[in-house]
Amino acid sequence: MLKRILLLGTAFVLPISSAYADETVETVVVLGKGETRQVESISQNEIQDATPGTSAIKVISKLPGVNYQAADPFGAYEWAVRISVRGFNQNQLGFTLDDVPLGDMSYGNDNGLHISRAISSENIGAVVLAQGTGALGTASTSNLGGTLEFHSSAPKDRFGVLAASSYGSDSTLHEFVRVDSGLLPGGGSGYVSGSYQYADKWKGKGVQKQLQVNSKFVQPVGPVTLTGFFNYSARRENDYQDLSLSLIKRAGYTWDNITGHWAEAVAIANTYQANPGGDCPQVGGGNGSNVYPAPVQCVDDAYYNASGLRNDALGGVTADWSILDNLSLHVTAYGHNNKGMGTWDTPYVPTPGGAPISIRTTEYGINRYGTVATLTWTVGSHTIEGGYWYENNNFHQARRYYGLDATGTNRNNLEFQTNPFFTQWEYRFNTVTSVFHLQDTWQITDALKLNYGFKTQKVNNSAHGLTGSAFSGKIGTDNNFLPQAGVNYAIDGNNEVFADYSKNQRAFVAAATTGPFSTTQAGFNAIAGKLKPETSQTFEGGYRYNGGSFQGLLAGYFVKFKNRLLATTVGSGIVGNPSALSNVGSVTSEGIEAAGTWRFFSNMWLFGSYAYDASTYDDNTYDGSGNLVALTKDKTTVDAPKHMLKGQLGYDDGSIFGQIDGSYMSKRFYTYTNDASVPSQTVFDLTLGYRFHGNDLINGLELQGNVTNLFDAKYISTIGTNGFVNSDPGGNFQTLMVGPQRQFFITARKQF
Repeated sequence: MLKRILLLGTAFVLPISSAYADETVETVVVLGKGETRQVESISQNEIQDATPGTSAIKVISKLPGVNYQAADPFGAYEWAVRISVRGFNQNQLGFTLDDVPLGDMSYGNDNGLHISRAISSENIGAVVLAQGTGALGTASTSNLGGTLEFHSSAPKDRFGVLAASSYGSDSTLHEFVRVDSGLLPGGGSGYVSGSYQYADKWKGKGVQKQLQVNSKFVQPVGPVTLTGFFNYSARRENDYQDLSLSLIKRAGYTWDNITGHWAEAVAIANTYQANPGGDCPQVGGGNGSNVYPAPVQCVDDAYYNASGLRNDALGGVTADWSILDNLSLHVTAYGHNNKGMGTWDTPYVPTPGGAPISIRTTEYGINRYGTVATLTWTVGSHTIEGGYWYENNNFHQARRYYGLDATGTNRNNLEFQTNPFFTQWEYRFNTVTSVFHLQDTWQITDALKLNYGFKTQKVNNSAHGLTGSAFSGKIGTDNNFLPQAGVNYAIDGNNEVFADYSKNQRAFVAAATTGPFSTTQAGFNAIAGKLKPETSQTFEGGYRYNGGSFQGLLAGYFVKFKNRLLATTVGSGIVGNPSALSNVGSVTSEGIEAAGTWRFFSNMWLFGSYAYDASTYDDNTYDGSGNLVALTKDKTTVDAPKHMLKGQLGYDDGSIFGQIDGSYMSKRFYTYTNDASVPSQTVFDLTLGYRFHGNDLINGLELQGNVTNLFDAKYISTIGTNGFVNSDPGGNFQTLMVGPQRQFFITARKQF
């Protein structure tokens, strides 16, 4: 019987590949008993209860300290998906899949890919979150804050087929099929799966669709176990319009791009091009008969179309070798190839001899390979671990413009574009990463455990300009001592305390749209010799209780974030004007986190978590010349809510199952001076289902219904899609997304 009980005291033991093969595992959320750090995990059961196709990022949002936002019910639209933990945003966290680095999972990622493209959510066996101190061996150079480790499920020991089909609001269709080979004569086992998802946008016109193929095979060869995997993803998605507070008030909650209204888009472009100077004119502005059609007041209020296209192939081989009884080697070699393109029908640049609109693209190509190796030696009460991670990443990026005819029908935004009429810039970047770590876990007594170690980090970035305004340069990050230490003391069988400290550094990234190369040659020359990488020091400690019907956690933390990097752009964020990057001071974060589960009946449970975070800027902001830019001292960090409260009421008797999830988040600022914010939000989701039992025809059949945003709350979800600004007193900066309205889905799932 599957009991979706939230057990907060069970030890979490690697390797995941075998630990999560058993479908009778009763734990869904684990807050790690015995850990020297604050670590939580979510199992496959909890992921399965979400609407099929939902990103695993959304599922972990119930954990304390996690701020997750999206513009669609699945977390599929990557431009709007955001996760932050303890005030650190997405590109300051670390992400891996089966040891393979995913980069910082930002949109337009230069060194990885989003988890929703890396693997189908149905094939994720567990997600492990470390809020403040990630493991030393995590393959990441961006984890100033916590880390998220995703682990794929293991192949099953018996042949079987899992088929699932979902249908719901906005013509959503999600299909998934997985075939497991079972144990083969040579002792190996594997699976291959395919999934397809299609959904209309919940507002405006456009679609979000994705095709995925995942495969995995495990083969023992003497003392070595080999695991190989290959995953492929093809994603096509039309964009939602970035909004501002004033635009939402003027045009409404469901305002979006004006795809399908070509004449209106042409009128907006003509109006702007007739009067391109200065700020956006009001309704009725422009020259002669060229006026913006109401409620449009600005050229950026509505675009005709935009999209994101991504093809990814990710593969690797892992060898687990038990060299001796007390000596083992774990090695993963991997490769990743990406072809990507973001399109935008820009009214700023007309097509020569054609429409007053052209398609502007940002084009991506990633070809990276690497190795992650860990050697573990157990000597008496000591477990000594040494590891090395190497990666060579070649990233190609270009900004191009493609022509539209007078009707705007000669190109499809969901297809890769060809034959540009202009290339603004084109680069080839190379990033070489070398990270070494060494640590010892010392079980001093049965009750007392000490963990201590360090890692080194060396990252060399280079840019080679190919055409247009591109330039060349080199910059690097080097640190030979990033320490980490933690302690756990078991007071008795039910009570324990823990504490830890870590120092981390975020390496520079190599891209034209973010990081030190996102400027001019003169700007880069000015910062290359003096720009410092961001660093963080984290102190955390807490208490865990595991006492049968109740399990709980209480933790506190203090974080000092130094050498904060700030890029200031001029003009509309989507235009892509160059920015100036500089170190602008530090941030102090203090907070508490609590979580608990009360199992008040054998088949019912109540889970809750609460987080309080006080993250503030320590300094006013000055430019490179020492001029005051903004009064930010003691202001609250952007996109860092002070209060988050999550809850879940669940039931599962083996046949009937369901849960209601609720979350509350206090207001968030999107300006550094705190003069503009978005209100608090409260959102609920509902899951109800039934498992059939009986003859072979119905045994293994499940029906599941999901309702997202159960009470149809209207709220602003993602902030910072176009970055953050110093001040926005008029509420005109377009960097917001609204949350999706209430939606319904039903799923039929059958195990053969």
